[in-house]
Amino acid sequence: MNAKFLAAAALVMGALAAPAMVQAQGFKEAVKDSVITTKIKAEMAKDKQVSAMRIKVETDANGMVQLSGNAKSKAEADKAVALAKGVKGVKDVDNKIVVK
Repeated sequence: MNAKFLAAAALVMGALAAPAMVQAQGFKEAVKDSVITTKIKAEMAKDKQVSAMRIKVETDANGMVQLSGNAKSKAEADKAVALAKGVKGVKDVDNKIVVK
């Protein structure tokens, strides 16, 4: 009887802990994504050719970065992509920057 109670208690505890572990994993991924985004924006802010104010950066949990917004030239858009690709943790860059 005691073994059945312990087994049931362990199952209940495991079921209750699972959402917390998933939530913690989601939090870690969100922090990682925001760190990558922040590093890219910092690189853009340091660069004289790229406007960090006009180019938006979004990063997903897999290290995929999407750049959007406006650039004054193709060279600026290309430089933004190069800066993003140079940041550790970036797997690929989806360039949706519009040249105006």
